[in-house]
Amino acid sequence: MDGPLSGIRVLDAATLFAGPLAATLLADFGAEVVKIEHPGGDPVRSHGAQREGVGLWWKMLGRGKKSVTLYLGAPDGQEIFRRMVAEADVVIENFRPGTLERWGLGYDRLCEINPRVVLARVTGFGQIGPYAQRPGFGTLAEAMSGFAAVTGEPDGPPTLPPFGLADGITALTTAFAIMTALRARDATGRGQQIDMAIIEPILTLLGPQLIAYDQLGELQPRMGNRSSNNAPRNIYRTADDGWVAVSTSAQTVAERVLRLVGRPDLTEQPWFASGAERARHADELDAAVGAWIAQRDTETVLREFDAAEAAVAPVYTAADVLADPQFRALGTIAELHDDELGPIRMQNILFRLSETPGRIRWTGPPLGAHTAEVLGAYGVDAAELDRLRTAGVIR
Repeated sequence: MDGPLSGIRVLDAATLFAGPLAATLLADFGAEVVKIEHPGGDPVRSHGAQREGVGLWWKMLGRGKKSVTLYLGAPDGQEIFRRMVAEADVVIENFRPGTLERWGLGYDRLCEINPRVVLARVTGFGQIGPYAQRPGFGTLAEAMSGFAAVTGEPDGPPTLPPFGLADGITALTTAFAIMTALRARDATGRGQQIDMAIIEPILTLLGPQLIAYDQLGELQPRMGNRSSNNAPRNIYRTADDGWVAVSTSAQTVAERVLRLVGRPDLTEQPWFASGAERARHADELDAAVGAWIAQRDTETVLREFDAAEAAVAPVYTAADVLADPQFRALGTIAELHDDELGPIRMQNILFRLSETPGRIRWTGPPLGAHTAEVLGAYGVDAAELDRLRTAGVIR
């Protein structure tokens, strides 16, 4: 068995990030994932950094998938897709609501073909509601969820993350939703439809903001790198112009930090016994910790914090991640061979299972690399492939 999800067939008909990343996570643990792309290719192929015209993001997002070009807007494409659905366990799509229905590929139709199929529909705003037909991206979810409003410096503007945060959170949630639906299918024998709106999962990760407003009328302000729950908690500059992050979520750790920096007197203050009260004295605590760190180079700061059993971490770039011994020990970075680019490194699978581990089977393949192989299994012969290629249904 090639992974715990071996035997699960997934049709990834989504584009860009959230839906496709969910499919990638399933592929990492053995699911057979067929990436169905428009003949022009998933836009992620040209998104972000390129090397020799090859999209690097695609190499990660397309890993473990078979690439098949198929235009679902054409009747021929729809007919082939229906054949594929008949043998699929999961379909992932992110078309605007109503698009699949217009093509005769809505959930009701797919259920007639295969009552066991799970259809995961990933959109910006969900399948219903006044915003359902709006174009939706992770950026809008980061704005509407309240994330941007609480991120940034106190006197600065709301701040968006410089990467696909909401999409990534949605991908994880979608993978969990799919596994939940498959588990339910074990009991009922029937698949179901998953309505995943990108604006929703990020709300859960924002913690108690909604309930605090509901019950207390309080809105969390922007606090930069500080926290309203504890202090000292910040990013501090070292003597060699490095940066380190300090966290004191545990009371004992807060006490160790202040003793380390030579200010045990602060631990004796009545307000020091509460994380929330310490947060109200963040200026004083940051001044003490920041002054001590500023007089020492990064290596010394990390070594002395470690000796004191206080929580600290260097602020890393991607270059630092690749060189770090802890990531290396965990196998966090996979070293792979890619047929187009040669040796490449990327993030490995998300977690380690002791009995049924996952693995990256291959990197993102060239566009349509598996079209003939996969469609051939559904009765599309060489002559039909040529006809479909001439008609623009495949590439």
